[in-house]
Amino acid sequence: MSQPVFFAVETGGTKIVWRIVDAAGVVLDEGRFATGRPEAAVEALVAAAAERPVAGLGVASFGPLVVDPSSPQRGLMLATPKPGWTGFNLSRTLADRLGAPFAVDTDVNAAAVAEARLGAGRGARAVAYVTVGTGIGGGLCVDGQTLKGALHPEIGHLFVRRVEGDVQASACPFHADCVEGLAAGPAVQARLAGRRLEDADEVRAVVADYLGQLVAGLVFAWAPDRIVFGGGVMSTPGLIIEVEAAARRRVNGYGSAVVMGEGGYLVAAEREHAGLDGAMLMAQDLAA
Repeated sequence: MSQPVFFAVETGGTKIVWRIVDAAGVVLDEGRFATGRPEAAVEALVAAAAERPVAGLGVASFGPLVVDPSSPQRGLMLATPKPGWTGFNLSRTLADRLGAPFAVDTDVNAAAVAEARLGAGRGARAVAYVTVGTGIGGGLCVDGQTLKGALHPEIGHLFVRRVEGDVQASACPFHADCVEGLAAGPAVQARLAGRRLEDADEVRAVVADYLGQLVAGLVFAWAPDRIVFGGGVMSTPGLIIEVEAAARRRVNGYGSAVVMGEGGYLVAAEREHAGLDGAMLMAQDLAA
């Protein structure tokens, strides 16, 4: 009889990645495929399991979805523009097909867990993870547990005060002044008009200001010991330092500034596949 395995899945807007490990954490199989209809995704993932007994399934998902562990709708996808996904519960459907217990969280919350336990957040009690790419998302891990309310954090849609003279149209179809609409990848590309961010000081200053406002808000609302940044925009050399400087200006010495220490409060993500790593930790925790 085959030995039990742990199955991790991360669903994204364009691709789904998965990994299977044995009880010792040795990778047995992994893969990826394009995100299509959810029913097709379930069939592909069941095939990937190859009839191996699954001791724990962890799913890190794009949202919005129900993540409350006590809810009978845990894992249910809410309104999303992805065709066929609204009202579908991939986690529960896949778990039922595999006969396995499951844990589900947002991709950014899962990434926060991975960075807190395995990456740039090690040694800190409260770790926030922020990704700045096509969109902006964030999660919080405190003592190994992620922040969940009636839903989950949507920090990319927090409002920021516009930099004086900035008339760039928001890239967000819902909000004219949210940080995602003004500083995520599509907004940055529109500002750059074909240039590189590292070569456009005036654009980088605006982006750093908006992200600094976001960080200041997280300091006031969550007071994390450390904030880990990931995503393509944050790979720009020097940007993370400029964002921290902007955040310190916004906090302006208020008492909450004590959590930021003297420097290096913002750190770059260490895990290349933090969301998938977090999903695997969630799966393994089911057997703990």
